[in-house]
Amino acid sequence: MKTLHTGFGEITYDPDKVILFPEGLIGFEHLRKFIVMPVKKDDVLFCIQSVEEAHVAFLLINPCLFFPDYRVRPEYNDLMKLGIAEDDSYFIMTTITFHKDKTASLNLLAPVIYTPKTDRAVQVVLEGSGYSTRTLLPKKQ
Repeated sequence: MKTLHTGFGEITYDPDKVILFPEGLIGFEHLRKFIVMPVKKDDVLFCIQSVEEAHVAFLLINPCLFFPDYRVRPEYNDLMKLGIAEDDSYFIMTTITFHKDKTASLNLLAPVIYTPKTDRAVQVVLEGSGYSTRTLLPKKQ
């Protein structure tokens, strides 16, 4: 077990349970290793915490909770980076940002694809999709 001192406090983690981003995240390409922490037990938000730079963390959420028709299919190169075949399981997550005006937005343009099979993840850019990096969550009905 290893210990990491973060903005969330001291975190103990198993180095064998680290998620590898072979190319890092956009703007953070130098960071490749993250641990995943639920924000609250049984919550829909997850925090990915860098183990290389303790001050870097991102919140992720399943975008289909808000946009049921949102679909992302990994391309061949993404499958190779993930180390999986087309029929292997994977999850699509997006970063979520909470703004000062109490709104929240999702980055639907650049989702994260994660596979538990290899504990790898990639962030992809859906060029030409019309999606935005700041898609506001729909208002509750």
